[in-house]
Amino acid sequence: MRYFPYLCAALLLCACTSNDEQTMQVNPDAPLGVQQAASLWTAEDGDQAAFEALVKDYTCASDSERTVLFESLSRIIENCYQSADMLTVELLRPTQLTNAAAPQTPDWIMSGYSPLAHFSDDMFANQLAFITMLNFPHYTLEEKNALGGAWTRQEWAFARMGDVFTERVPAATNARIAQALADAENYIADYNIYMGNLRTEDGRQLWPEDKVLLSHWNLRDELKALYGERLAVSGERNEKQEMIYRVMQRIVDQSIPAEAVNGKEYVWKPYSAVSGDGLRDTAEPYTRYARILSIAHAYFEQDQYCPSAPTAIIRNFEDGMEMPAAELDSLFRALVGSEQVQQVAAIIRERLGRELRPYDIWYDGFKARASMDEDALTAKTRALYPDANAFAADMPRLLQQMGFYSEDARNIARHIVVEPARGSGHAWPCLGRKEEARLRTRIPAAGMDYKGYNIAVHEFGHCVEQVLDMYMIDHYMLSGVPNTAYTEASAFLWQQRDLQLLPGNGERRKANGERDAVFDQFWSMYEIMGVSLVDMAMWQWIYAHPEATPKELCEATMQIAKDVWNAYYEPVLGEHDCILLGVYSHMVNAPMYLPNYPLGHIVQYQLEEHLAQYKTQREFAQEYMRIYRLGRLTPKHWMIQAVGTPPSIEPILRAVARACKDF
Repeated sequence: MRYFPYLCAALLLCACTSNDEQTMQVNPDAPLGVQQAASLWTAEDGDQAAFEALVKDYTCASDSERTVLFESLSRIIENCYQSADMLTVELLRPTQLTNAAAPQTPDWIMSGYSPLAHFSDDMFANQLAFITMLNFPHYTLEEKNALGGAWTRQEWAFARMGDVFTERVPAATNARIAQALADAENYIADYNIYMGNLRTEDGRQLWPEDKVLLSHWNLRDELKALYGERLAVSGERNEKQEMIYRVMQRIVDQSIPAEAVNGKEYVWKPYSAVSGDGLRDTAEPYTRYARILSIAHAYFEQDQYCPSAPTAIIRNFEDGMEMPAAELDSLFRALVGSEQVQQVAAIIRERLGRELRPYDIWYDGFKARASMDEDALTAKTRALYPDANAFAADMPRLLQQMGFYSEDARNIARHIVVEPARGSGHAWPCLGRKEEARLRTRIPAAGMDYKGYNIAVHEFGHCVEQVLDMYMIDHYMLSGVPNTAYTEASAFLWQQRDLQLLPGNGERRKANGERDAVFDQFWSMYEIMGVSLVDMAMWQWIYAHPEATPKELCEATMQIAKDVWNAYYEPVLGEHDCILLGVYSHMVNAPMYLPNYPLGHIVQYQLEEHLAQYKTQREFAQEYMRIYRLGRLTPKHWMIQAVGTPPSIEPILRAVARACKDF
C-alpha cells in the first residue's frame, strides 16, 4: 500500500471563510483567479484597497512573467513539502520501524505531530496563497476533464499549481486530523494475533509458538497460503482456514478478547472466545470503531471550512481521487454483480472439490505459486534476504530482470531506501528531489519469508513509480500519479511478477497460463470491491449519524457488511449475514483508502493488456517508464494517454468471458 497517514491531512490543506467574513467586492467579469482569491479574503487580510493593491502588484502581465512565477512557486512548494516530509519521517521512525518506542513516550506523542499543519495559515498570512490563486486559478474536475485533452504539459502543471490553495483550514484542525490518523495507525500497527496461542474447542494447538500475524494483512495472507496445504481428504475444509475466519469475525464484531490483541501470553479459543482456562474474558471495548469516529470527528471540524467540498467524502473522492464516489460505487457493483462471478466461482468450486466458504473470496489457487511449496519459497527468500540491506542491494537486479537498462536500474535504485517495518509494510513516497522513496517491509529475525517477499515486491512497485514521476518528470507540479489507485496499479504489476523475479524462477509464471492470470485478476477485483463498497457505505452512515457511539458504529458497519454480502456474495460463497467484508484494517487507519485498490486493479488490467503487445522485457520496461512519467493528470486523461481509453471494467469482463468459454 502506498502510505499516506499524514498526507491525508497535509495534501487536503483547506479552509474557507464564511460569507459574513468576506470583504471583497469583485466584478463578476473579473478573471477567475481574482474571483477565487476574493472569495477567501477576510477582514484580517486587509481592506478593499489592500486587496486591489495585491491584484495590481502581483498579477503577471505576460506569459513569460507567469512562467517565472510558476518556477519560483514550484521551488518553494517542493522545499516546503519535502522538508516537512523529511521531518515527519524522522518523527515517525520510532513508531513505524522495528524496535518501536513504548506508548506514551515522547516518541509516541510526537508521532502525531504534523509539520504542515500551519502551512495553509502561513501562506495565506504572508499572501503567497493569494498570489498563487491570482495567477493560477483552480479548475474543477469537470473543467479539467473537458479542457485537459488540449492542454500542453506546462498548462497541466499550471492547473495543478491552481490546486494547491483552494480553501483554508485552521492549523489546529489540521493538527487534530493528523493526530487522529496517527493514533489509528499506532493502534493497527500493534494489532497482532499470536497464532500459537489459539486452541481448538478440544484444546489442540494448530500453529507453532512463534507464529505471529498482524491483522488483517498477515491473517489474510496466511489463509491464502493454506490453499496449498495437503488435506487428509480431498475437498474437506481446512481447519486452520476456518479458525482464521472465526478470528476475523471476532475482530469485526469486537467480541475478540481484549487480552488476545497483541497478547503474547493469552491462550484462547476463537470459537467460544474463552481463555485456555475456560474463563470468558473482557471483549475489546469497540476500540476499532472508536478510532474511526475519532478521525470522523476531526473531519467534521474541517467540514465547516470547506463549503465547496463540505464533507470528507467529497474531498476524498472528487478532490482527492478525482472520481466521484457514486461513479466508483456503480463501477464496482457492475463487476461484483456480473455473470462472470458465478462462472469463475464454479471453476474454484471444482478445483477445491467442495462448496465454497466465505473466506474463499481470498482463493489463491490461480497464481503460479499456489502449486508450489511455500516452505521452499521461504527458504529461498530467507537465504536471499536475511535483512533489509540485502533486499536493498538486490534492487538493481530486480529492475534489470524486469527489462530496465542497467544504468536506469542503478539510477532508480539509488533513490530508494529499504527499512524494517513494524507493521506489514508500506511505501512512503518522496515529496521532493532531495529525498528518497522508502520501502518499509517486515523481516523476521530468520530472514524474509515468502509472504514478506511478496509484499516487499508490491511496495517496490510503488517506490519505482515514485522515483520515475519525481526524479524523471518535466514539472514538479506534475509529480505523482492521478490518485493512489494508479500507484497501486504499479505495485500490482510488480507483485504479480514476484516469482519470475526470484533467481531460477523465470519460467514459472509462463507455466501458469494466461487464462489463470485473468481469473486471478478478476477474483481479486471481486473480493476488494465488496470491501470497498462497505467502506464507502460506512462513511455515508457516519455522516448521516454524526453523534453515533463506537458501539452504534460497530452495529451499523456489521449491517452494511451483511447487506453487501447478502446481495453479491451469499449467492456465490454462501452463509447469510456474513460480516467478513468489514475486517480490513484500512477501514480504521486509512479512511476511504480502500476504493483505490479495486480501481488500481482495473487500471492494472488495462495496463497489462496494453503492455502485452511489447514482446521483450526491454520494450516492456521502456513503455512502463513512459507511462509512469505522465504524472498527475486526471484519472481519465492519464489512462487515455497511457493506453488510449478511460478507466473501464469492460476489458476484464470480456477477458473472463473468453477464458471461461475456453475452460
